[in-house]
Amino acid sequence: MAGSKSVVLAALVANGAIAVLKFLGFLVTASPAMLSETYHSVSDTGNQVFLLVGLRYGEKDATRDHPFGYGKAQFFYSFLVSVMLFGIAGWEALKHGYHAVTHGEAAIASQASLLGFQFPGVWVNYVVLVSAIGFESYAFVKAYQETRRQMDRHGWETLREMFRRTSDTTTLTALTEDTVALLGLVLALGGILLTQYTGNPFYDAMSALLIGVLLMVFAVALAWENKRLLLGESLPAVDERELRAVVASSTGVTEIVGFRTVYFGPNEVVVTADVAFEEGMPTGEVDDAITAIEAALREANPSVSKVYVEPESTPA
Repeated sequence: MAGSKSVVLAALVANGAIAVLKFLGFLVTASPAMLSETYHSVSDTGNQVFLLVGLRYGEKDATRDHPFGYGKAQFFYSFLVSVMLFGIAGWEALKHGYHAVTHGEAAIASQASLLGFQFPGVWVNYVVLVSAIGFESYAFVKAYQETRRQMDRHGWETLREMFRRTSDTTTLTALTEDTVALLGLVLALGGILLTQYTGNPFYDAMSALLIGVLLMVFAVALAWENKRLLLGESLPAVDERELRAVVASSTGVTEIVGFRTVYFGPNEVVVTADVAFEEGMPTGEVDDAITAIEAALREANPSVSKVYVEPESTPA
């Protein structure tokens, strides 16, 4: 939890500073790409606030109304982030980029003025974009370090596997946002460079449109990942098979009648198992076997937070 919070705070500081720089760049140069990137950074800054709220809310203790705690709050707020990324940053950037492409908007003011000094306006964009890349790289490194820590903890080998199997949507969202932010900055920088080199404003405008498309694609992917957890998804099949094998190999177990897993928060899995024990097994030994199963499941998967084992009769 502490690792996720430090990742979000790093992204909040970076995105807040970048949003101000990008907007100043747009005011000076009127670049469509800079305005799209401003929408992007303003949205990202708000998103980090949502993630922090989710983290804080998810730390609340369990209550009678919420006996399994508030861990799913992080799934909800991460879902809101994906909606904002799509609906505000992505749509506004796409709309502005499309307007700039179809109407041939002037891309960059030829001259800018600061404290009485005149200089090419495009320099402002270059300074802002390079500074933004520095800020975003810092946030990306923090998110990637936390991601690698979780991958090492769970034994995941690739980022694709982590994206598919993780329940820590806060870190996943921060890493995705930082990756998209760096890609957007590269697109903006490329479009402005091409416009300056060719004198054609189309490249600047097209980069603004592509930034909008990029944001919307990643927003849909994030929404899908959060949807599965909000609806109460079970552990991935490979992880669930490992836990079933632990139960099946436990002392006195003859059959697994029922087995269910569900996420109730980041790295918080509830496991329920209906287990048939050997016929005539004393009640005390059954109790000891259940205690051993619970401990073995927690040891096999660190995300298992609660285990409920119900002894059953062997089906005829």
